[in-house]
Amino acid sequence: MKPSFITLDGIDGAGKSTNLAVIRSWFERRGLPVLFTREPGGTPVGEALREILLNPATKAGLRTETLMMFAARQQHIEDVIRPALADGVHVVSDRFTDATFAYQGGGRGVPLADIEVLEQWVQGGFRPDLTILLDVPLEVSMQRIGQTREKDRFEQEQAGFFTRVREVYLQRAAAAPQRYAVVDGNRPLKAVRDGIEKVLDGYFGFVQD
Repeated sequence: MKPSFITLDGIDGAGKSTNLAVIRSWFERRGLPVLFTREPGGTPVGEALREILLNPATKAGLRTETLMMFAARQQHIEDVIRPALADGVHVVSDRFTDATFAYQGGGRGVPLADIEVLEQWVQGGFRPDLTILLDVPLEVSMQRIGQTREKDRFEQEQAGFFTRVREVYLQRAAAAPQRYAVVDGNRPLKAVRDGIEKVLDGYFGFVQD
């Protein structure tokens, strides 16, 4: 089985943290080798940049923020993702370039064409094989974010920001349905879990349990 690069993405409050455990359990039951990682982060350089990017005290311009995201991504691809895939290990990343299009592009207003230039420079033709997009309505996202004890730099943004972020995610998913699987995260946990497992079973060609 060819190793796959899978990403899990969505707006803050969509339930990524909870459902990463669902994906991990699925791989364990199937006995498939897998590496879990995250963006920004995944490497010492990436984690250092993550601290800066998520720190509410950070004052960074739009281009600076976007370049830091891609700097972390460059290191991530070189040091973690490509080596694991070359070793026959599947890779699951909590966020990837879709998040930059959504947050820096949709949320912040960085021209999407500029992000595309950086994407091509850093990644070339490298893209996820499958992106699971957890989607929830804005009011659900805001309610869940409001329950966070200490909000990071992005979680402190207002509703309009997250509305634009969500719109870009859904636009990208609609434009490339062969890569994206949109899962409704505004359902009971079991229903969301079943939805994610159905996506994975279908992608890998397994008969669902």
